[in-house]
Amino acid sequence: MSQLISLIIPCFNEEEALDLLYKELCAVSGSMTEKYGVGFEFLLINDGSGDRTLPILRELAEKDERVRYISFSRNFGKEASIYAGLQNCTGEYIAILDADMQDPPSLLPQMYECIVNEKYDRVAAQRVSRRGEPVMRSFFARCFYKIINSMSKTKITNGARDYSMMTRQVAEAMLTMPEYNRFYKGIYSWVGFETKLISYENVERSAGKTKWSFGKLFFYALDGILSFSTVPLIIASVSGILLFLGALVYICIVVLKTLLYGDPVAGFPTLICVICLIGGFQLFCIGILGQYLAKTYMEAKRRPIYLIKESKLNDKR
Repeated sequence: MSQLISLIIPCFNEEEALDLLYKELCAVSGSMTEKYGVGFEFLLINDGSGDRTLPILRELAEKDERVRYISFSRNFGKEASIYAGLQNCTGEYIAILDADMQDPPSLLPQMYECIVNEKYDRVAAQRVSRRGEPVMRSFFARCFYKIINSMSKTKITNGARDYSMMTRQVAEAMLTMPEYNRFYKGIYSWVGFETKLISYENVERSAGKTKWSFGKLFFYALDGILSFSTVPLIIASVSGILLFLGALVYICIVVLKTLLYGDPVAGFPTLICVICLIGGFQLFCIGILGQYLAKTYMEAKRRPIYLIKESKLNDKR
Protein backbone atom coordinates (compact mmCIF):
# COMPACT_ATOMS: atom_id res chain seq x y z
CA MET A 1 0.00 0.00 0.00
CA SER A 2 1.38 3.43 -0.95
CA GLN A 3 2.09 6.05 1.66
CA LEU A 4 -0.57 8.72 2.18
CA ILE A 5 0.01 12.46 2.40
CA SER A 6 -2.73 14.47 4.12
CA LEU A 7 -3.08 18.13 3.13
CA ILE A 8 -4.81 20.20 5.83
CA ILE A 9 -6.29 23.40 4.40
CA PRO A 10 -8.17 25.89 6.64
CA CYS A 11 -10.82 27.83 4.69
CA PHE A 12 -12.67 30.99 5.69
CA ASN A 13 -14.65 32.71 2.94
CA GLU A 14 -12.41 31.32 0.20
CA GLU A 15 -14.99 30.69 -2.55
CA GLU A 16 -12.95 32.66 -5.09
CA ALA A 17 -9.74 30.73 -4.47
CA LEU A 18 -10.93 27.13 -4.07
CA ASP A 19 -11.15 26.24 -7.77
CA LEU A 20 -7.66 27.57 -8.43
CA LEU A 21 -6.34 25.76 -5.37
CA TYR A 22 -7.97 22.46 -6.35
CA LYS A 23 -6.52 22.58 -9.88
CA GLU A 24 -3.03 23.28 -8.50
CA LEU A 25 -3.32 20.51 -5.91
CA CYS A 26 -4.43 18.05 -8.58
CA ALA A 27 -1.44 18.96 -10.77
CA VAL A 28 1.10 18.68 -7.92
CA SER A 29 -0.40 15.53 -6.39
CA GLY A 30 -0.60 13.88 -9.81
CA SER A 31 3.08 14.45 -10.49
CA MET A 32 4.05 13.27 -6.99
CA THR A 33 1.92 10.12 -7.29
CA GLU A 34 3.58 9.33 -10.60
CA LYS A 35 7.10 10.02 -9.30
CA TYR A 36 6.95 8.75 -5.72
CA GLY A 37 3.93 6.45 -5.73
CA VAL A 38 2.23 8.30 -2.85
CA GLY A 39 -1.48 8.83 -2.29
CA PHE A 40 -3.21 12.03 -1.20
CA GLU A 41 -5.98 13.20 1.06
CA PHE A 42 -7.24 16.78 0.76
CA LEU A 43 -8.77 17.70 4.13
CA LEU A 44 -10.38 21.15 3.93
CA ILE A 45 -11.70 22.82 7.08
CA ASN A 46 -14.59 25.24 6.62
CA ASP A 47 -14.17 27.67 9.49
CA GLY A 48 -17.69 29.09 9.63
CA SER A 49 -17.56 30.73 6.19
CA GLY A 50 -20.42 32.99 5.18
CA ASP A 51 -19.99 32.60 1.41
CA ARG A 52 -20.20 29.55 -0.90
CA THR A 53 -17.15 27.83 0.55
CA LEU A 54 -19.14 24.90 1.99
CA PRO A 55 -21.20 24.17 -1.17
CA ILE A 56 -17.97 24.19 -3.20
CA LEU A 57 -16.38 21.74 -0.75
CA ARG A 58 -19.41 19.46 -1.10
CA GLU A 59 -19.08 19.55 -4.89
CA LEU A 60 -15.36 18.77 -4.78
CA ALA A 61 -15.92 15.88 -2.36
CA GLU A 62 -18.58 14.41 -4.66
CA LYS A 63 -16.36 14.35 -7.72
CA ASP A 64 -13.03 13.50 -6.07
CA GLU A 65 -12.78 10.80 -3.39
CA ARG A 66 -9.51 12.33 -2.15
CA VAL A 67 -11.37 15.45 -0.98
CA ARG A 68 -12.69 15.38 2.58
CA TYR A 69 -14.04 18.30 4.57
CA ILE A 70 -15.06 19.40 8.03
CA SER A 71 -17.46 22.31 8.52
CA PHE A 72 -17.53 24.09 11.89
CA SER A 73 -20.72 25.32 13.54
CA ARG A 74 -19.22 28.83 13.52
CA ASN A 75 -15.91 30.61 13.07
CA PHE A 76 -13.41 29.20 15.58
CA GLY A 77 -10.24 30.54 13.96
CA LYS A 78 -7.34 29.17 11.95
CA GLU A 79 -5.64 27.60 14.97
CA ALA A 80 -8.75 25.53 15.71
CA SER A 81 -8.93 24.52 12.03
CA ILE A 82 -5.38 23.21 12.10
CA TYR A 83 -6.10 21.29 15.30
CA ALA A 84 -9.22 19.70 13.75
CA GLY A 85 -7.21 18.75 10.69
CA LEU A 86 -4.47 17.11 12.76
CA GLN A 87 -7.07 15.17 14.73
CA ASN A 88 -8.88 13.85 11.68
CA CYS A 89 -6.22 13.34 9.01
CA THR A 90 -5.04 9.80 8.23
CA GLY A 91 -1.77 10.21 6.33
CA GLU A 92 1.72 9.13 7.32
CA TYR A 93 2.82 12.61 6.30
CA ILE A 94 0.82 15.76 6.99
CA ALA A 95 1.11 19.14 5.31
CA ILE A 96 -0.61 22.37 6.38
CA LEU A 97 -1.20 25.14 3.84
CA ASP A 98 -3.49 28.10 3.25
CA ALA A 99 -6.26 28.10 0.67
CA ASP A 100 -5.28 31.45 -0.85
CA MET A 101 -2.24 29.99 -2.69
CA GLN A 102 0.20 32.17 -0.74
CA ASP A 103 1.59 28.81 0.35
CA PRO A 104 2.70 27.46 -3.05
CA PRO A 105 1.73 23.76 -3.46
CA SER A 106 4.70 23.48 -5.81
CA LEU A 107 6.94 23.24 -2.71
CA LEU A 108 5.32 19.97 -1.60
CA PRO A 109 7.64 17.67 -3.62
CA GLN A 110 10.72 19.35 -2.15
CA MET A 111 9.27 19.05 1.36
CA TYR A 112 8.51 15.37 0.85
CA GLU A 113 12.02 14.64 -0.43
CA CYS A 114 13.60 16.38 2.56
CA ILE A 115 11.59 14.24 4.97
CA VAL A 116 12.03 10.93 3.15
CA ASN A 117 15.59 11.28 1.84
CA GLU A 118 17.21 13.63 4.36
CA LYS A 119 15.28 12.19 7.36
CA TYR A 120 13.94 15.47 8.69
CA ASP A 121 10.88 15.30 10.94
CA ARG A 122 9.39 18.53 9.63
CA VAL A 123 10.02 20.87 6.72
CA ALA A 124 8.68 24.43 6.89
CA ALA A 125 8.43 27.25 4.37
CA GLN A 126 10.12 30.55 5.17
CA ARG A 127 9.49 33.77 3.27
CA VAL A 128 12.72 35.55 2.42
CA SER A 129 10.88 38.72 1.42
CA ARG A 130 7.57 40.43 2.08
CA ARG A 131 7.13 41.80 -1.41
CA GLY A 132 3.59 43.00 -1.97
CA GLU A 133 2.85 43.59 1.72
CA PRO A 134 2.18 47.06 3.12
CA VAL A 135 5.38 48.62 4.49
CA MET A 136 3.96 49.21 7.99
CA ARG A 137 2.66 45.65 8.22
CA SER A 138 6.10 44.28 7.31
CA PHE A 139 7.76 46.59 9.84
CA PHE A 140 5.51 45.50 12.72
CA ALA A 141 5.89 41.84 11.71
CA ARG A 142 9.67 42.11 12.03
CA CYS A 143 9.25 43.87 15.38
CA PHE A 144 7.01 41.06 16.60
CA TYR A 145 9.60 38.37 15.87
CA LYS A 146 12.32 40.38 17.61
CA ILE A 147 10.13 40.96 20.67
CA ILE A 148 8.89 37.39 21.10
CA ASN A 149 12.35 35.88 20.55
CA SER A 150 13.82 38.22 23.16
CA MET A 151 11.10 37.31 25.67
CA SER A 152 10.62 33.59 25.11
CA LYS A 153 12.85 30.52 25.28
CA THR A 154 10.79 29.13 22.40
CA LYS A 155 12.40 30.73 19.34
CA ILE A 156 10.33 31.54 16.25
CA THR A 157 12.03 32.07 12.89
CA ASN A 158 11.31 35.38 11.18
CA GLY A 159 9.22 34.75 8.07
CA ALA A 160 8.38 31.14 8.98
CA ARG A 161 4.90 30.16 7.86
CA ASP A 162 2.41 27.60 9.14
CA TYR A 163 2.99 26.02 5.73
CA SER A 164 4.92 22.86 6.46
CA MET A 165 5.04 19.09 6.05
CA MET A 166 5.66 16.78 8.98
CA THR A 167 5.73 13.16 9.98
CA ARG A 168 2.90 11.54 11.89
CA GLN A 169 5.10 11.58 15.01
CA VAL A 170 5.34 15.38 14.97
CA ALA A 171 1.57 15.71 14.46
CA GLU A 172 0.86 13.39 17.38
CA ALA A 173 3.26 15.40 19.55
CA MET A 174 1.35 18.60 18.80
CA LEU A 175 -1.94 16.90 19.61
CA THR A 176 -0.67 16.17 23.12
CA MET A 177 -0.91 19.94 23.73
CA PRO A 178 -4.69 20.37 24.23
CA GLU A 179 -4.70 24.01 25.32
CA TYR A 180 -7.59 26.19 24.18
CA ASN A 181 -5.35 29.19 23.40
CA ARG A 182 -3.26 27.83 20.54
CA PHE A 183 -0.39 29.57 18.77
CA TYR A 184 1.07 27.17 16.24
CA LYS A 185 4.15 29.19 15.36
CA GLY A 186 5.22 28.64 18.96
CA ILE A 187 3.93 25.05 19.17
CA TYR A 188 6.02 24.00 16.16
CA SER A 189 9.15 25.25 17.90
CA TRP A 190 8.21 23.98 21.35
CA VAL A 191 7.74 20.31 20.34
CA GLY A 192 11.20 20.31 18.78
CA PHE A 193 12.18 17.58 16.28
CA GLU A 194 14.56 18.03 13.36
CA THR A 195 13.23 20.85 11.20
CA LYS A 196 14.45 22.18 7.86
CA LEU A 197 13.49 25.56 6.42
CA ILE A 198 12.82 26.07 2.71
CA SER A 199 13.10 29.67 1.54
CA TYR A 200 10.78 31.17 -1.07
CA GLU A 201 9.69 34.57 -2.34
CA ASN A 202 6.43 36.01 -1.04
CA VAL A 203 3.41 35.10 -3.19
CA GLU A 204 0.34 37.32 -3.33
CA ARG A 205 -3.18 35.93 -2.93
CA SER A 206 -4.57 34.17 -5.98
CA ALA A 207 -8.08 35.55 -5.38
CA GLY A 208 -10.23 37.19 -2.72
CA LYS A 209 -9.15 39.48 0.09
CA THR A 210 -7.08 38.82 3.18
CA LYS A 211 -9.04 38.11 6.37
CA TRP A 212 -6.23 39.41 8.57
CA SER A 213 -6.69 43.08 9.47
CA PHE A 214 -4.01 44.98 11.37
CA GLY A 215 -6.09 44.66 14.57
CA LYS A 216 -6.43 40.88 14.21
CA LEU A 217 -2.71 40.52 13.58
CA PHE A 218 -1.94 42.67 16.63
CA PHE A 219 -4.04 40.53 18.96
CA TYR A 220 -2.70 37.37 17.33
CA ALA A 221 0.83 38.58 18.09
CA LEU A 222 -0.19 39.44 21.65
CA ASP A 223 -1.63 35.94 22.10
CA GLY A 224 1.64 34.47 20.90
CA ILE A 225 3.71 36.47 23.38
CA LEU A 226 1.43 35.64 26.31
CA SER A 227 1.23 31.95 25.32
CA PHE A 228 4.97 31.37 25.32
CA SER A 229 6.43 33.91 27.72
CA THR A 230 5.96 35.17 31.27
CA VAL A 231 8.39 38.03 30.70
CA PRO A 232 5.58 40.66 30.63
CA LEU A 233 4.84 39.74 34.27
CA ILE A 234 8.51 40.15 35.13
CA ILE A 235 8.60 43.51 33.32
CA ALA A 236 5.61 44.70 35.36
CA SER A 237 7.25 43.58 38.62
CA VAL A 238 10.66 45.08 37.86
CA SER A 239 9.10 48.33 36.62
CA GLY A 240 7.10 48.57 39.85
CA ILE A 241 10.26 48.18 41.91
CA LEU A 242 12.12 50.78 39.83
CA LEU A 243 9.22 53.23 40.11
CA PHE A 244 9.11 52.69 43.87
CA LEU A 245 12.86 53.30 44.21
CA GLY A 246 12.62 56.35 41.97
CA ALA A 247 9.83 57.73 44.16
CA LEU A 248 11.96 57.24 47.31
CA VAL A 249 14.89 59.06 45.72
CA TYR A 250 12.62 61.92 44.64
CA ILE A 251 11.11 62.18 48.13
CA CYS A 252 14.60 62.42 49.64
CA ILE A 253 15.57 65.15 47.17
CA VAL A 254 12.41 67.16 47.91
CA VAL A 255 12.89 66.86 51.69
CA LEU A 256 16.57 67.86 51.51
CA LYS A 257 15.87 70.83 49.24
CA THR A 258 13.13 72.01 51.58
CA LEU A 259 15.22 71.63 54.76
CA LEU A 260 18.51 72.96 53.39
CA TYR A 261 17.44 75.62 50.93
CA GLY A 262 13.87 76.34 51.90
CA ASP A 263 12.62 75.65 48.36
CA PRO A 264 8.86 75.39 48.23
CA VAL A 265 7.45 72.03 47.10
CA ALA A 266 5.76 72.26 43.71
CA GLY A 267 2.04 71.88 44.19
CA PHE A 268 -0.85 71.01 41.92
CA PRO A 269 0.98 70.37 38.59
CA THR A 270 3.47 68.02 40.25
CA LEU A 271 0.71 66.16 42.08
CA ILE A 272 -1.31 65.65 38.90
CA CYS A 273 1.72 64.38 36.99
CA VAL A 274 2.62 61.89 39.72
CA ILE A 275 -0.97 60.63 40.01
CA CYS A 276 -1.26 60.16 36.25
CA LEU A 277 2.11 58.41 36.07
CA ILE A 278 1.43 55.99 38.90
CA GLY A 279 -2.21 55.46 37.89
CA GLY A 280 -1.31 54.74 34.29
CA PHE A 281 1.44 52.35 35.32
CA GLN A 282 -0.90 50.51 37.68
CA LEU A 283 -3.49 50.10 34.93
CA PHE A 284 -0.77 48.82 32.60
CA CYS A 285 0.30 46.17 35.13
CA ILE A 286 -3.29 45.22 35.89
CA GLY A 287 -3.85 44.82 32.15
CA ILE A 288 -0.94 42.39 31.88
CA LEU A 289 -2.25 40.38 34.83
CA GLY A 290 -5.73 40.48 33.31
CA GLN A 291 -4.54 38.99 30.04
CA TYR A 292 -2.89 36.06 31.78
CA LEU A 293 -5.92 35.62 34.04
CA ALA A 294 -8.25 35.65 31.02
CA LYS A 295 -6.24 32.91 29.35
CA THR A 296 -6.29 30.85 32.55
CA TYR A 297 -10.04 31.41 32.78
CA MET A 298 -10.60 30.12 29.24
CA GLU A 299 -8.42 27.08 29.88
CA ALA A 300 -10.24 26.31 33.14
CA LYS A 301 -13.61 26.21 31.35
CA ARG A 302 -12.34 23.28 29.24
CA ARG A 303 -14.59 24.18 26.33
CA PRO A 304 -14.06 22.24 23.08
CA ILE A 305 -11.63 23.87 20.69
CA TYR A 306 -14.15 23.49 17.85
CA LEU A 307 -17.60 22.07 17.09
CA ILE A 308 -18.42 20.20 13.87
CA LYS A 309 -21.72 20.88 12.12
CA GLU A 310 -21.09 18.76 9.02
CA SER A 311 -18.28 16.61 7.69
CA LYS A 312 -17.21 14.07 5.12
CA LEU A 313 -14.22 12.09 6.30
CA ASN A 314 -12.55 8.83 5.44
CA ASP A 315 -14.75 5.80 6.09
CA LYS A 316 -12.24 4.24 8.46
CA ARG A 317 -12.60 7.23 10.73
